[in-house]
Amino acid sequence: MKARVLFTGAIAAVLLSGAVVAGPGHKPGEGHAHADDTAYGKPGDPKKPARIVQVVMRESDGKMLFVPDQLRVRKGEQIRFQLRNSGEIDHEFVIATVEENQKHMKEMEKNPDMEHDDPNAKRLKPKAKGEIVWQFTKAGTFEFACLIPGHYQSGMVGAIVVE
Repeated sequence: MKARVLFTGAIAAVLLSGAVVAGPGHKPGEGHAHADDTAYGKPGDPKKPARIVQVVMRESDGKMLFVPDQLRVRKGEQIRFQLRNSGEIDHEFVIATVEENQKHMKEMEKNPDMEHDDPNAKRLKPKAKGEIVWQFTKAGTFEFACLIPGHYQSGMVGAIVVE
């Protein structure tokens, strides 16, 4: 019983300290902390209704792209992004503000093999499928992007307008 109390106390100390633990693929200090509600929304509830938006990631004629690359949503709307990598290389789908994606892109340049275990991001191998459920709680213009080095610059970015 004493060991259980000590273990529970240690967990409480970590939680109260605000320490960030790196997720899979992240080195210590590289973890991504996400509040429940960010400037661009919050993780959706997979058990609640959501509009389905299919997004394809691919390469074509030397460019990398998302299809579609623009999306309009209503404030408060929940979207179930059904992602498919139709390309020949890995791609990722990261929802954030432009500023946050720019900052994250710099981190990715230093750690190109970084994998994400975040509710707003998914990395997919070629021919793989994935899903993100996201609720857009605030109005504004946000983006989704592939932050693997060189992909954003090759056109792999899209806009989300929340009205």
